[in-house]
This record gives sequence, structure tokens and C-alpha cells, in this order.
Amino acid sequence: MSAWLRFWETTSTGHQIIAFAIVATVGLALSRIQIRKVSVGIAGVLFAGLVFARLGVKVDHHVLEFIREFGLILFVFSIGLQLGPGFFSSLRKTGLKLNLLAAFNVLLGVGVCVAVFYIAGIPLPVAAGLLSGATTNTPSLAAAQQALVEVGAPDGAIQTQGVAYALAYPFGVCGVIIAMLVTRHIAARPSKKSADAAAQPESSVQHANLEVRNPGLAGRSIAECFGFIRGANISRLRRNGILSVPMPEHILAEGDQLLVVGTPSAIDQVRMLAGGESQEDLRRVDGPLISRRVIVTHGEAIGKTFNALQLPLRFGVAATRLSRQSMEFPTEPGLRVQFGDIVTLVGREDAINAAGRMLGDSPKELEHTRVGPFFLGILLGVLLGMIPLALPGLPAPVRLGLAGGPLIVAILLGRLGNLGPLVWYVPPNASLALREIGIVLFLACVGLKSGDLFFEYLINGQGLGWMALGTLITLLPIMATALLARRYGRLPVPETCGLLAGSMTDPPALAFAQQSHEGSGTSVAYATVYPLVMLLRVLSAQMFVFFSF
Repeated sequence: MSAWLRFWETTSTGHQIIAFAIVATVGLALSRIQIRKVSVGIAGVLFAGLVFARLGVKVDHHVLEFIREFGLILFVFSIGLQLGPGFFSSLRKTGLKLNLLAAFNVLLGVGVCVAVFYIAGIPLPVAAGLLSGATTNTPSLAAAQQALVEVGAPDGAIQTQGVAYALAYPFGVCGVIIAMLVTRHIAARPSKKSADAAAQPESSVQHANLEVRNPGLAGRSIAECFGFIRGANISRLRRNGILSVPMPEHILAEGDQLLVVGTPSAIDQVRMLAGGESQEDLRRVDGPLISRRVIVTHGEAIGKTFNALQLPLRFGVAATRLSRQSMEFPTEPGLRVQFGDIVTLVGREDAINAAGRMLGDSPKELEHTRVGPFFLGILLGVLLGMIPLALPGLPAPVRLGLAGGPLIVAILLGRLGNLGPLVWYVPPNASLALREIGIVLFLACVGLKSGDLFFEYLINGQGLGWMALGTLITLLPIMATALLARRYGRLPVPETCGLLAGSMTDPPALAFAQQSHEGSGTSVAYATVYPLVMLLRVLSAQMFVFFSF
């Protein structure tokens, strides 16, 4: 043991790299251990850092600070780019109810933490750490740490916050699962919608084979009859046995068969106007038309609307749906395409080939990480985080810091997609790698910095009290949200469980819910609330520190 301790007395570059490598390797191995399909996840790196710090592993203070902040920036910026494309759309239509319930859970958790802070009289760093650990949200831990630095808290406060986070985290994971088990016994008020219908997102793309039986449509163009319906596209038309791609100016006749692609509500509107269903699936009819998914990679197309691309007029093809960041929705004239979008085209093979050349359709381009725009975005995010903001009730201006600034800029850039030749697209594998590296570096630093204090508080009994307070911050909001979702939101159990997992940004809880319930309701609800919750967790943690200091 003495040889081990003597080894860490030297703080050379090699020794410090070895320290991070050991903590990351052991922590990631720990994160893969599952008990009844539940694991500590990426927080295993934090616990490994705590243990190795207790065993004498040391890293230079300045190195710890730099690695921690750099890892934080990589993590939150990569998350922001991922959330950007779907962030604003998740707040619309059917996602509004889910996001309101998730926001209620976040804000109630902050309220409980504020009450615990004042009633129990615990230090502010402890309260901030309990809030992040009890809600199993590591980005909020990073944001609160940055806020503590901004308000001039001593270095020991950062260590204490990390200890409180580690103490509250284990029950934060278990608490969500307990709430899911209780949810099964909470009766929901009757709803006109079935569970399957409630779990089906409005933005999902479906298809229907319809027949024009309404005599009022005969002699009128497709644009006149259906142009006012948003979210529906007619991709195929069959008349007298001949299959074709319908143009907006195409004149309809009774007996025309139509293949309509769009959202369920939009298809229902087209069905009511057309007059009836067709018994024949036009997708399976032999003919000259094919369907192909084409990737947008060419600079000529990036940033343009479908109206500006004029695919039907220029190439005689119909664009029926668009896939972006694992989301799929029908095309609309005013929808702008971004780099990496996948557009489904219907038409003759030679026409689709021509349209594909204009759109790019180069899978190799998707494998290339554009490092220049990535670092430019980080630069803009850091600059935004340094801008002082004067808020009512605070004696001094505050800053978004290295967590809030890069996160907000990344969401906006992810939504924008590109600005001229600058493209903010990171391949999924590269994005995942950047997020993993960033959060591993950050948690390793937090663990190595807080190890001695963690075991000291745990041994003297004070840590057990903090764990009890963290349990309150976990259970009260999550149980209230479950009750509200079932009794007043009238959500089915699978969707409620997905909501609970998403409002805690807790992947292990999502895995448990998916194993317990069939169908896509859990994952749909989780994905719907995740972007807003992630932003609220980060900002609320910072605001809690700023207003409580």
C-alpha cells in the first residue's frame, strides 16, 4: 500500500493521465453491472472517482478544474445539438400536455428542495447537490457547480456539492421505479381515447388508400381540394389502371384512387373529403413508380424549403415524408431541409435519380464530423455564458456559465442546422462519443475531488440525513406527477411511466418501463419531454443557486 501511495505523490502528466484512465475504466465497468435490469449508469464513474480518491489517487488541482470544465462543455454542447431539431416541435400539439406535466415535476422538485434548504438549514452546496442527485440529472450538477463558481463560493463548496449528489443519486434511480410500480394502482379517469390512441403521437406518419367518391371534387385540382390540409401528401394516383405521381394542378375525377401519406388527423380530413376507402394498396400495384429514401447532403438544397426546391415541377417526383434525428413527419411547402435529412421520394427511377443528385444523397458525407463549426458553436456558447444578466431580486448580475451558454447556443444551432456553408451536424456515433467522453471526464473530476469528504460524511452519520432529504426531493414530485398524469391527465400507464422516466432524464427507468409495458407509448412519452426537461433541469439548478446564495 505504501508503494501505491508513493506512486501518486508524483503529479507528472503521465501519472495524471493514468489516474483518469483508471477511474474511467473502472467506472464504466461498474456502470454496466445490472441488478434486476437496473444499473447506476454513467454515475458509476463518479463512484469510482470517490473510491480511488479515498485510496490516495491525486490529480493536480488546476488540471482537475480544466478537465472538468472542458468535459462539461463537450457534454452539454453535444446534447444541445441533439435536442435542437426536435426541441420546439415537442412543445406543440399532443406533446403540450406531456411537457406541462414534466415541467410540473421539475418545478415541484425545485420547490421541495427550496423547502428542504430553509427548513432543514442545510448549506446551499448540499441542497444543490441533493437536487441534482435526487433527480438523477448530471448536467444540472454541472450547471449548479458552475453557478457556485460564478457567485464566488469557496472550493470546498464544490466538493460538498459532489458528495451530496453522490449520496442522493442511488435512491433517485430507485425512486422513479417505485413510482412506476405505484402508478399501476392509480385509477385514471375515463377518457374517450384508448390507450393505443393516446400513445400514438400526432406527428407520426401513416398512410391510407382512398377513393374519390365525392362528386363535388370531380373537375377540381388536387391543390383546390386538399391544399389547405396541413400534414398530408398525395404520393400516388391511379386512374383507369394507370399509376402516376399527382401534381398539385392535377384534375380529379370520380373513381380516382389516392395513396395519402400524413398525420392521422390530416388523413382523416382527406378521407372525409374524398368520400371513402380503397380496398387496393397502391404501394403494391405493379407500375413504373418506386419509393426511395434520399439523404440531403448537397449545399444547393440545404436550407431551402420544399416549395423552393420544386421537386414535382423540376423532376416529377413527390416528397412524402422527412426523417430528422429519429423523428418522422410529412413534408410541407414551407418546411426547410437540413443537412442529414432523409426525404422519401416517389416517382420514376430516373426522376428520383435526378432529384437525388440535386439533394446530394451521399452517405459518406454523413460520416464526416465538421470540427470547425463545432468549435465555432462552442466559442459562441462560452461567450454567451460570460454575458452578465441582471435579474430582479439579485444583488449582482449572473451568467449562464459554461453549462447554460453552450447548451442554449447548441439547441439554437441544432434547430438552425446550417448557416451558409457552416453545417452543425455531428454523426450520431461521433455525437455519442463526444457526450460520453465529456461526461466521463466531468464525473471523474467530481469524484476525485470529493472522495475524502464523501466517506467522512457517510461515516459520521451526517450523510445519512442528507440521503433522507434527497429521498423527499425524489419521491414527492414524482408521485404527485404520477397522480396528476393518471387522474387528471388521463394518461395510460405505459405513457405515464415514459413521462416519469423522461421528466427525470433517467435511462435505467426507461429501460424498466419498456420491459414492463409493450408498445411504443413509453418511449414516445420519454422522447417528447426529454428536450424541455433537460433544459429546465440545467437552468433551474442555476437559478436555485443564484437566488439562494
